[in-house]
Amino acid sequence: MTDLREMLGVEHPIFLGPFGGLSSVALTAAVSEAGGLGGYGLYGYDGDRIRSTVAALREATSRPFAVNIWLPTGDEVVPNPQHTVFAQALEPFYDAVGVEVPSRPERYLPPLDEQLDAIWESAPPVLSTVFGVPSVELVDQAHRRGIRVVGAATTVAEATALAEVGVDAVVATGLEAGGHRVSFLRPPEESLVGTFALIPQVVDAVDVPVIAAGGIADRRGVAAAFALGASGVQVGTAFLATAESAANDVHRAAIRSTAADGTVLTRAMSGRLARGARNRVVRAIEAGGMIAPFPMQNWLTGQFRTAAGQQNLGELQSLWMGQGAPLAGYPTAAEAFAELLAGVPSRPRAIASEDLDARITENRRQAGE
Repeated sequence: MTDLREMLGVEHPIFLGPFGGLSSVALTAAVSEAGGLGGYGLYGYDGDRIRSTVAALREATSRPFAVNIWLPTGDEVVPNPQHTVFAQALEPFYDAVGVEVPSRPERYLPPLDEQLDAIWESAPPVLSTVFGVPSVELVDQAHRRGIRVVGAATTVAEATALAEVGVDAVVATGLEAGGHRVSFLRPPEESLVGTFALIPQVVDAVDVPVIAAGGIADRRGVAAAFALGASGVQVGTAFLATAESAANDVHRAAIRSTAADGTVLTRAMSGRLARGARNRVVRAIEAGGMIAPFPMQNWLTGQFRTAAGQQNLGELQSLWMGQGAPLAGYPTAAEAFAELLAGVPSRPRAIASEDLDARITENRRQAGE
């Protein structure tokens, strides 16, 4: 199997999870400069903002980095008369931060084609995708420009679908992970596989490197991921708690003080299932029973969440975090990276002995029968 580090041009197989709305150039560059692969989430970015962001990343680091986009699933709603109904249901939260109830916009998200045009023009080293299988054409376009493509999966079937279109690597995301559940073949509620169960099964099923994600926040989680056959790890929450992230102080404090069983999977904040702290706004929206479909809900709550973040009102923010949050105790990206690096074996995947390789081959043979 291709060495993941050689393929992506990185020194260490440690990757920063891309945060939609919480990414920062400083954190992305810090992880890349440490020898890993920094990641930056482009959710909601139009073409001009993508171009300027990639330019800023190139100015901040000469090393490889990844940018991330959300693929359309086909069930996204466009602005319609229901916008006003759902906006009024959230009026108490707008009042709490001192903003007006937002009127209906022309669009909630930029079109994928606009984002891709900017990405092709900017040619970042790595493009990662979530919420679907990139088309063969998209993968080919990327490869022609020297861009590696990484897809995200929450089940073995999703990982197989990604490998079949030619992605260079697969991020296998366990249910412990913070932020959105990126399932696409079945509803996310039916795709909740834990990291320990998911990683070895995905490794057995695909012939591309597998990057483990979900609940990994220190050297022990890293070592476990490699023991399960992963070629790399993707870490979100541990880096989100560092000074270089775009999270505010309240969010960082919440990460360090929220128990593993204090997080919840909810659609309250975006209309799609995501893991974060169950704060006052999540409880209130869930109790009210008025949750707009995606991306309407995400846009509507975003209008007060942004103001809440500026005012350090944690009870009105999206406090995204994974179940490994209590382990995220490192104040800087350099310290978090050093801790994670301590768990990387001297020769990643060295544990894949001849006996294990034979078992994997047999499992694949049986799966194909």
